[in-house]
Amino acid sequence: MPRERGENVVATNRKARHDYTIEDTYEAGMVLSGTEVKSLRAGRASLVDGYAYIDRREAWLDAVHIPEYGQGTWTNHPPRRKRKLLLHREQIDKIAHKIAPGGFTLVPLKIYFKDGKAKVEIAVAKGKKEYDKRHALREKQDTREAARAMATRNRLGE
Repeated sequence: MPRERGENVVATNRKARHDYTIEDTYEAGMVLSGTEVKSLRAGRASLVDGYAYIDRREAWLDAVHIPEYGQGTWTNHPPRRKRKLLLHREQIDKIAHKIAPGGFTLVPLKIYFKDGKAKVEIAVAKGKKEYDKRHALREKQDTREAARAMATRNRLGE
């Protein structure tokens, strides 16, 4: 019986959803040292430069910044080390098959605790062009303006 229930998000990568078109998402466990877990529980992590890759049928997460634990001593971890991801063999093969032809990459979307275990959500993603990013921002702005106009109209009608 886990002590914790539910999902506790530590860090999200909002820039990834802006820069990439997300195709598929996967939940993976991470191999962490003790001070990394304590630092994550304190809510400290950054996914901005992070990426994942497949090497020799193993999944790895690299360049994710988990700062050193404040009360740690000589047992502290390096902040930007590569970490092994825990996925099923079939999932790794499926991901490798998708990204092998090129044009797709693996990006981490969020790090969270699920029932007390540290997890990372990774996505098979395709990079957006600059005009696609501008188009997405324009759509977001238009929907926001439309919602604002409807709210104003509803207030005046009352």
